[in-house]
Amino acid sequence: MTTTLQTATLAGGCFWCLEAVFDEIRGVHSVESGYSGGHAANPTYRQVCNGDTGHAEVVQIRFDPAVVSYRDLLNVFFAIHDPTTLNRQGADVGTQYRSAIFYHDEEQKRTAEELIKELNAQKIWDSPIVTEVTKFDKFYPAEDYHQEYFARNPYQPYCMAVVAPKVAKFRKYFLEMLKKQPL
Repeated sequence: MTTTLQTATLAGGCFWCLEAVFDEIRGVHSVESGYSGGHAANPTYRQVCNGDTGHAEVVQIRFDPAVVSYRDLLNVFFAIHDPTTLNRQGADVGTQYRSAIFYHDEEQKRTAEELIKELNAQKIWDSPIVTEVTKFDKFYPAEDYHQEYFARNPYQPYCMAVVAPKVAKFRKYFLEMLKKQPL
């Protein structure tokens, strides 16, 4: 039996953080850092960082819905970043760091909108969720040095201060989703 993989495209601040977390989820086959949601074709990291392209830093996740649901991926997404801050995550400021879900079909759109409504009703955060839910258009892979950045650079200062705590938070609250279960 062949399983058809699905794609999720998410923006929640620096793509290094998202990639490091989603790489650890059972049922996720690949995570690629890149850019989406803007107007410039084939943007570079420098162009995106300058805010000239309208793109957000995103991860494109290929996953097996028989193992991990889209809703479960979104639950992790909302837990590991602050979806209530407009165009920023921590010290990272600009539209390239916005919280966004780029849906690939109407089912993903419905799931995202329902979950946002539920989370807002639960008042988990002091402010309402500002995550944009936008139809996916194009994905541009980031430069090679951004791919698997945390895995290759765990002792880089940004990784130690920002990425590692997000990975630890994921492991603490979503232990049952880990690809590699601790002994």
